[in-house]
Amino acid sequence: MKAVMTRRGTRANLVVRGARVIDPAQGLDSVIDVVVEKGRITAVGKKAGKAAGLEVLDAAGCLLLPGFVDLQTHLRAPGREDEEDIASGTAAAAAGGYVAVTAMANTDPVVDTAAVLEAQLEAAEKEAAVRVTFTGSITRGLAGERLSEIWDMADAGAVAFSDDGRPVESGALLRAAFQAAQLVQRPLFLHCEDASLAAAGQMHEGTVSAALGLEGIPACAETAAVARDLEIAAYEGARVHVLHVSCAGSLAAVAAARARGAEVTCEVTPHHLVLDHQAVRSLDACTKMNPPLRSEEDRRALVAALADGGIDCIGTDHAPHAPQEKEVPFEEAPFGVIGLETAFPVLYTELVAGGDLPLEVLVRAMSTNPARVLGLTPPAVAEGAEADLCLVDISGEYAIEPERFRSRSRNTAFAGRKVKGRILLTLAGGREAFRDERFGEGGS
Repeated sequence: MKAVMTRRGTRANLVVRGARVIDPAQGLDSVIDVVVEKGRITAVGKKAGKAAGLEVLDAAGCLLLPGFVDLQTHLRAPGREDEEDIASGTAAAAAGGYVAVTAMANTDPVVDTAAVLEAQLEAAEKEAAVRVTFTGSITRGLAGERLSEIWDMADAGAVAFSDDGRPVESGALLRAAFQAAQLVQRPLFLHCEDASLAAAGQMHEGTVSAALGLEGIPACAETAAVARDLEIAAYEGARVHVLHVSCAGSLAAVAAARARGAEVTCEVTPHHLVLDHQAVRSLDACTKMNPPLRSEEDRRALVAALADGGIDCIGTDHAPHAPQEKEVPFEEAPFGVIGLETAFPVLYTELVAGGDLPLEVLVRAMSTNPARVLGLTPPAVAEGAEADLCLVDISGEYAIEPERFRSRSRNTAFAGRKVKGRILLTLAGGREAFRDERFGEGGS
């Protein structure tokens, strides 16, 4: 497996002074100093190290966290560079505190051969601001008819295989994919949906869809597919990661599969954790995503499952779209919203500051656990570790301003929302990948 990162930029040399340092995997939650020299953490502790020749950042009142890892990012290149590319997407990731992202395979051409994957890896080496890993598609052209070059792509560096927003409808083909993925020791990342039940649905099937006169997508379209896919995975003894769970029924299916010994992990998006289908009453196309925003009962079940470990990870499903694609009637707009630059502030504000989720759980779900799903060394605040860190200001409230995004797209569900948790600095692979322009030399 390969995690590719540009070697542009000098390695960081700095002291983060007086931040609250939280790394649950290291048992850290203290106001201490962290010293980074030549891109590596050389000291962690009270008044750690000397500042000679190092930039000193006054981080009192801030959080210093292990950098975040996203398991589901759409970089759109090649094919739709007007929406996003590797440079802009990874710049957006760095601005959101992410030090690594996993790019999905639904590009043009689709990443379904080793040659296409190798071209992507080469482009990331030149353009990426943070580490990038790549999924290969499960089926050729995402068409669901025959397997992609799974063995060759695994050799080339694919970390997982996924048809992304398309389910593998054939049970026999999915079984063959699990068998192939097990041989190369990679997980399948599955979008679980019964397409015949979802049909031409535009949003969650419920009271709001009825009131708006929009065709709905029932929760059973997801839960039935989760149950089927996990049954096949368990039978084959294969690893599976369920993408963007959205409803309580899916959580029950995951729990049942785990009880039978299945090797399954799952993720939830920020928007499914803080919004429900009532948000669609605005008919803003930035509330249209697949899976759709579900009921408030489902949302609460997702938050509870994240808190108790039923959900392992938070994945943004960062899905850029050009403005003209979303500025159409709701029924005509594509599914998908962006999320790399808003994930932490929205979740910190709505769930942690709101008292629904411990901060350490959020950190695990955004950093340690996603890295482990990929088989990567998790970011850590530990002496000797490469600096993969983000510094966060939680002292003041600010409004989310899409026009300030590093992403090329603006299709956020959180425009104008007041939040806390501004990312001030991101160190990725020992290099400064992002610094807020309001956070200058010597601190803010």
